[in-house]
Amino acid sequence: MRHIDLRSEIIKTALQLNSTGLSAGSSGNVSTRVEGGFLITPSGVKYHKLHPEDIVFVNMDGEADGNFLPSSEWRFHLDIYTSRRTAKAIVHAHPPYATALACLNKNIPSFHYMVAVAGGKDIRCCKYEPFGTPELSKAVLESLVGRKACLMSHHGLIAFGDNLEKAMSLAVEVEVLAHQYQLVLQMGEPDLLSELEMEDVIHRFWTYGDNAQKIEDEKRRKPRKSWQSNVTYPKRGSFYKNPDEKDSL
Repeated sequence: MRHIDLRSEIIKTALQLNSTGLSAGSSGNVSTRVEGGFLITPSGVKYHKLHPEDIVFVNMDGEADGNFLPSSEWRFHLDIYTSRRTAKAIVHAHPPYATALACLNKNIPSFHYMVAVAGGKDIRCCKYEPFGTPELSKAVLESLVGRKACLMSHHGLIAFGDNLEKAMSLAVEVEVLAHQYQLVLQMGEPDLLSELEMEDVIHRFWTYGDNAQKIEDEKRRKPRKSWQSNVTYPKRGSFYKNPDEKDSL
């Protein structure tokens, strides 16, 4: 059996869906990209009963290999990996606050600067389509243009990242933002940050977290006079143009 460590990490992440309250029982699904396809949680198996051999491999033609059927949502995992080369892991969940907003077909607007953590000025909600269908996959991809997360109408949320930890962290952050947004709405309509202000936040995020560490590591390796950052910054005025799906922020 290949990818034992990744299979175990998928199970660990799936269990976190339960422990964090993002999903109950076996709802939601988790996957990670591997050579030739991706590994994904099986359909209908409670996470605490999973073993590494139960994680299903799906190739890029949508053909599954495993002891169980893949999650019924395998299709949008496949399509995200096909269209977004930066997607290395995906978390899909049905958390209470994000799902509540999704049942009202509400986007999460720029009420807080951390909305930009998903890649843009807002977190969109895709239109409703039945689960497991090509139509749902298409709707998800449309809402993920220039984003790493979106809400799913009458359904839940989806988030992707460089690895399982980052995908899970983003899913948790979106749920926190959904909760905060609902608290704000109880007091009235929030003042929203402007597009220019959100663009500035996005630009600043390029020197935040992992990128900041890369810069510091390079500074230590090179004399100050010769140091040049390898971090590529987006053009400040170009972010809100339609990005290339394969290279979007």
